[in-house]
Amino acid sequence: MARSTESQRQNPERCSFCAKSRRQVESLIAGPPGIFICNECVTLCNSILVAEKSGGNNRMGGLTLANLPNPLELKKVLDEHVIGQEHAKRVLCVAVHNHYKRLLQQKDDDGVELEKSNIMLIGPTGSGKTLLARTLANFLHVPFAIGDATTLTEAGYVGEDVENLLLKLLQAADFDLPRAEMGIIFVDEIDKIHRTGSNVSITRDVSGEGVQQSLLKMLEGTVANVPPQGGRKHPEQPYIQFNTRNVLFVVGGAFVGVEDFIRTRLGQTTMRITSRNDKSGANTGHIDWHDPEDLHARNRLRAMVEPEDLIKFGMIPEFIGRLPVVSTLDELDEAALINVLTEPKNSITKQFRKLFRMQGHELEFSKDGLIEIARMAIRRKSGARGLRSIVEKIMLDAQFELPGIKEPRCYLVDAEVVKAEKRLQENWRLQAPAAKDESAAA
Repeated sequence: MARSTESQRQNPERCSFCAKSRRQVESLIAGPPGIFICNECVTLCNSILVAEKSGGNNRMGGLTLANLPNPLELKKVLDEHVIGQEHAKRVLCVAVHNHYKRLLQQKDDDGVELEKSNIMLIGPTGSGKTLLARTLANFLHVPFAIGDATTLTEAGYVGEDVENLLLKLLQAADFDLPRAEMGIIFVDEIDKIHRTGSNVSITRDVSGEGVQQSLLKMLEGTVANVPPQGGRKHPEQPYIQFNTRNVLFVVGGAFVGVEDFIRTRLGQTTMRITSRNDKSGANTGHIDWHDPEDLHARNRLRAMVEPEDLIKFGMIPEFIGRLPVVSTLDELDEAALINVLTEPKNSITKQFRKLFRMQGHELEFSKDGLIEIARMAIRRKSGARGLRSIVEKIMLDAQFELPGIKEPRCYLVDAEVVKAEKRLQENWRLQAPAAKDESAAA
């Protein structure tokens, strides 16, 4: 007996998890020989189990009903990154807020089950569809993946299976399956999978209507077999069981020509809406819907889209029915593109100013230079997406020479530089106070 007491003093019983001795805790529960767990570790394990059952807070990156941002807070974040598109922002913020409120809710017995509402964004290229979805996902710290509908085909044909969209989301979540199942998938170019024609054909529409059919169950909620290595599925390959019930799908497309179906539905063969200035400069509010150059007319007409217009465009009714939230984005005019260049938190001009400052130089954009860049993007019909390629081309030669220039310079991007009538590396002046007299300006 004395030997046993001496042994316990030298090797006291300790919790196998936190290593605390019996004297340091209230109680120590014995398991298999030599294995113990203390009351503190039991309490901790119980709290973890409760958290998982109450909505998976760990899976949601710390989101709870208490700290879930409301639509107004979400919109303020979007305003920092996306110019304009006020209506689309409101629609998207409300839909995303309601989606995650649904996932975080405590289960009750009232018999009411909230269903998810997937989102469709309709707008021309470069209007901000992808940026809106990505910004919200980053702010909420939820997995986000982008897929291109043009690469998808029916199973068994050359191309990608629709399950590859889920694989991208898994990869974004570092293969944390429960977390991935609460992420956001953005499917771009969704209008490119419209039916190729209304007439019956002897060939299958494997990249059009066939893909829409393949996406139906995934959008609604199903358990899909995802090949962990991607590519085509085969019987011997192991699969990951991915439940899409809580995945929010946001699809986007330009739907070029849908305005014609809207106009036909409304019977607008002669009717006009307003907002153009007359010769005296007064705003008469007149807009010609048939004028191909009237951007505001196209925007207002596009905002009147209805499901039946999308069905006539070539989308199947079942597919449209699984995207109950539809919002349109405006085509950006000259003023909006100038704001895109300068206003957002991560605007292109701010990025290039930072690059120049890293080399000890400054960069300025004149008003006429910004106007010319915006007009060039409009001529290219590339929207905000085309602004970067224009600015990159302007900056190329100057950035090539920057590392070898020691004296601090201030470069100016004006209309002549944008039109390539003058090289940017020749349009500079020395920074003050290095040289204060005007004779130093070149």
